[in-house]
Amino acid sequence: MGFFSNLDVEAYDREYSDKELLKRMASYVKPHKGRLIGISLLLVLIGAASASLPLVISSSIDLLAVNKDDSLVTLLIGLVLLAALINWGGNWLRRRMTVRVVSTIVMTLRTDAFSSAANHDLSFYDKYSSGRVVSRITSDTREFGKLILLITDLGAQLVQAFILGFVLIRLEYRLFLYVLGFLPVVFFFARSFRKAARKVTREGMRAMAKVNATIKETVSGIAVAKNFRQEPKIFADFDQANTESYRINVRRGFVLSLVFPALNALGGVGTAMLLYFGGISAARGWVTIGSWYLFVVGLDRFFFPVLNLASFWAQVQAGLAAAERVYALIDAEPAVVQTGTLAPERLSGKISIEGLSFRYTENEWVFRDFDLNINPGENVALVGHTGSGKSSIAKLIARFYEFQDGRILVDDQDIRDLDLTAYRKQLGIISQTPFLFSGTVAENIQYACADSNPEKIIRLAGEIGEGEWLETLPDGLDTEVGERGAYLSMGQRQLVALLRVLIQNPAIFILDEATASIDPFTERQIQQALDLILRDSTSILIAHRLSTVKSADRIIVLEKGKIIEVGTHESLLRENGYYAVLYNTYFRHQSLAYVEESGKLL
Repeated sequence: MGFFSNLDVEAYDREYSDKELLKRMASYVKPHKGRLIGISLLLVLIGAASASLPLVISSSIDLLAVNKDDSLVTLLIGLVLLAALINWGGNWLRRRMTVRVVSTIVMTLRTDAFSSAANHDLSFYDKYSSGRVVSRITSDTREFGKLILLITDLGAQLVQAFILGFVLIRLEYRLFLYVLGFLPVVFFFARSFRKAARKVTREGMRAMAKVNATIKETVSGIAVAKNFRQEPKIFADFDQANTESYRINVRRGFVLSLVFPALNALGGVGTAMLLYFGGISAARGWVTIGSWYLFVVGLDRFFFPVLNLASFWAQVQAGLAAAERVYALIDAEPAVVQTGTLAPERLSGKISIEGLSFRYTENEWVFRDFDLNINPGENVALVGHTGSGKSSIAKLIARFYEFQDGRILVDDQDIRDLDLTAYRKQLGIISQTPFLFSGTVAENIQYACADSNPEKIIRLAGEIGEGEWLETLPDGLDTEVGERGAYLSMGQRQLVALLRVLIQNPAIFILDEATASIDPFTERQIQQALDLILRDSTSILIAHRLSTVKSADRIIVLEKGKIIEVGTHESLLRENGYYAVLYNTYFRHQSLAYVEESGKLL
């Protein structure tokens, strides 16, 4: 185990038996039954053509020994050519059909894996690297496709072995019984590679997943790495993961490539012994020279698919290991569990949190017996130090995480009884760092409402700062935002994110304000956009700006998962309590009075 000690095993990984995996795979293969029947018929035709060659040649040798007719030679050449053409044409058509079936199966499996990954809650991605998940959806499904191709090749070898076996037993059953007695040794030897093949393949895939995760994390954070001049460090991290993957996959290749040479050596020993006994039989006149040739050539052709069948067993384990990893992702249990599928009407936005207990990890409780009520249409600001539970409340209301005890009610309905998709359609959420997708400003605004009227977008955009912010965009709403919105300033990204929510007209609005420094002009525009959303929704504002805090109907002050103060900005300042300390620490420098006072001192 020391060789693999640095590889991470995801908690949702599980081991499936070969029977379970093959049964599961059959469900993906079943829709392609018609094409598979056609492939099977082609396999029979190809197997018959391949098996007929030694039979045709041996019969011709016997006939030529009796009747030396040139026409027999011509016939022999024609039959051999025909068998070769059937073999080539059948294989071409079979592989063409197989590739189409395999590609469709891989596409379906990849779709299922991606759908499962997309439906997992945020706690799943807190635990597991997105790069490793990507590796299962891409690399492992590709390995699964190779397994399907392998199985079809296995079928071709099986048909050929069956036909040749029938011919050989008809020709000389005593020698063939010896062959049958030798086969269990071959298959037992091949089966002994099963566990080793599954193990090294599974670890090889984990190593490759680690490489993918390292690349993804490095590329995502390349700007930070360059800012701190850490290019050598990120290369060293990648080089370590890449070297580890190289070592493990070389070992994997060694194990898998060892199977066939070892089996071939066993087959050579068996063939040599049979040649000896067959030669004695021919010398004593028990079989003709042509029949002996047929047995020798036929035995070689029989052993090749049989050895392939045996060696495929180890190679199949590689495909099964890939299938095991993909199915583990698909079967991973969601942390967020809904008990009902009630599709709510337009929500009024009443929120009640009763006796809530929640933790991210086993021993660190965020809330214990927590209560909070928010009235319909109310704008509530949550303030407190880092770790007080502000963002956790928002994430729980959005059902991004599962709580351990208590209830969260929206319009007096337990959110666990609501259809999650229908419920979230009535939520407008803006995270602390607004995320924009590659595309135009308009496309990002329409992200959740693709059928929204372009005129409506222009009208709403014009209500913010009289549309002046649009003039700062080179191509207006058709401006490309770049990856993650890199072409826009932070303020512009926030405005686009706010418009994306505004056009959705949510019943409940959740805002985790960014802490980035923004000029007063942009802040005024952002506040105008906020006002447009706040007037028609119940709002939960995790506030970092004084303007947002002051505009709230109610401020809730949190400390270590408990509500310690509630009131308006003015009333809480008069109490001179915890909020007053927060105000003087975080908000006071943003006030106009503070700026004017500082100017006088200068």
